[in-house]
Amino acid sequence: MSKPIVLGIVGGIGSGKSFIARLMGEAGAVVYDADQEVTRLYERPEVLDTIRSWWGDEAVVDGQLDRATVARVIFEDESQRDRLESLLFPLLAEHRAALIRQAERDGVKAVVIDAPLLFEAGLDEECDAVLFVDTPRDIRLRRLKSRSGWDEAELDRREKAQLPLDVKRERSDYVLSGAGTVEEVRDRVLHFLDEIAADQS
Repeated sequence: MSKPIVLGIVGGIGSGKSFIARLMGEAGAVVYDADQEVTRLYERPEVLDTIRSWWGDEAVVDGQLDRATVARVIFEDESQRDRLESLLFPLLAEHRAALIRQAERDGVKAVVIDAPLLFEAGLDEECDAVLFVDTPRDIRLRRLKSRSGWDEAELDRREKAQLPLDVKRERSDYVLSGAGTVEEVRDRVLHFLDEIAADQS
């Protein structure tokens, strides 16, 4: 039973990381979506109780996380972001390890880790390789305006909380363009999966 290749995906906000991860999933990879897993954790009573004890009732309203309040707290105070990460990261690591073990039992060839803070959280140490999704800023901003209503100032504010893109690119093993049509990106993804399978064999 051979271990699956563990591939991390990084890139700028709006670069198309999750779309590329989804295409890899369609091609047979198992995808670990960190944002989705965090959302699930925010539904757990013990997690909500801890957050309420830290930041008060405005952080948890009617049994649900108030994302706007939490986002404001962690973006304004780095120590509070560290505090939240210390709660979530061990739980995420536990689930991620179980997912990789199951993928190995199932004979899956690749596990893709789609995590916005892959390098910042040290998840690259769990990866056999890291892929940087390279998408021009104007395309990313256009996507974010359409999807989330962000302006350039909001994109700048969010990206300041992450490693600079040139550092992410430099620390990655592969680079893939996230620009172009769906079919163009799909073709690149399929070619890349063949390439990494050959490199890691």
